[in-house]
Amino acid sequence: MSEAITQPVPESPQEEKAAGPWREAWTGFKKSKAALFGAAIVLMFVLLAFAGPLIAPEGINEQDMSKRLMAPSAEHWFGTDDFGRDILSRVVHGARISLWVGFFSVIGSVIVGSLLGIIAGYYGRWVDTIISRLFDIMLAFPSILLAIAIVSVLGPSLQNALIAIAVINVPNFGRLIRSRVLSIKQDEYITAAKGIGMKDSRILFSHILPNSMAPVIVQGTLAVATAILEAAALGFLGLGAQAPDPEWGKMLSDARNYLRDAPWTMIFPGLAIMLTVLGFNLMGDGLRDALDPKMKS
Repeated sequence: MSEAITQPVPESPQEEKAAGPWREAWTGFKKSKAALFGAAIVLMFVLLAFAGPLIAPEGINEQDMSKRLMAPSAEHWFGTDDFGRDILSRVVHGARISLWVGFFSVIGSVIVGSLLGIIAGYYGRWVDTIISRLFDIMLAFPSILLAIAIVSVLGPSLQNALIAIAVINVPNFGRLIRSRVLSIKQDEYITAAKGIGMKDSRILFSHILPNSMAPVIVQGTLAVATAILEAAALGFLGLGAQAPDPEWGKMLSDARNYLRDAPWTMIFPGLAIMLTVLGFNLMGDGLRDALDPKMKS
């Protein structure tokens, strides 16, 4: 009597179709060493943000004028600033502020920009004209100047800097979603959904928006890097985080008078900004290559 041969049950076509695009994107992302390196940098700073007190237990605002402007040593790995505060502790805790501004400003931009873009692209006509002209007006101003103007009206603070950064990035996501909607709404399944009487809200949020998310994810990753740079620029100008918050741009501003005598006070916050922005840019490029079919050979 022959033994029964058991074979694995294959996945259903629906499961393969659902998992295929994202599994393929993950496979493509893993093939890029630069993207994985960027993801590792981002993960490192995220861990620093969450585990800051364990990595740098010294108080970020504890002043000791007897240790003022000490060079990097075994006691203070990154040296001390003009108030004798440990720079390592302030850089580590600054990661939490910069990532918080970067992530939440982009989330706000994505929500508002996607909502305006999807309405403009789907309904068209005068609605599209008004929203598109609004985007054009906002994009006519250099982003940092528009951010400075918004913070000047609202008042210098970290929260207002976050709002300003979110506002100036809305047109980028709005125009991106609008272009995707203009393309997708011509597809046959959208025409069929309209034909059976499906509500516009369901078509927008159940069919069009999910199929427009791939470029938004890529743009969002790159926008976090830009938001961190813009937050640092506002902090450097005194319009972002205020003393004694250890925001990287504010640290650079406070240390500019000691560039010759104590260059480490600027080097380490500057390196933190550079590495974080580099990590998000590399990861964003990898996601673009993985999610955009046009980039695949």
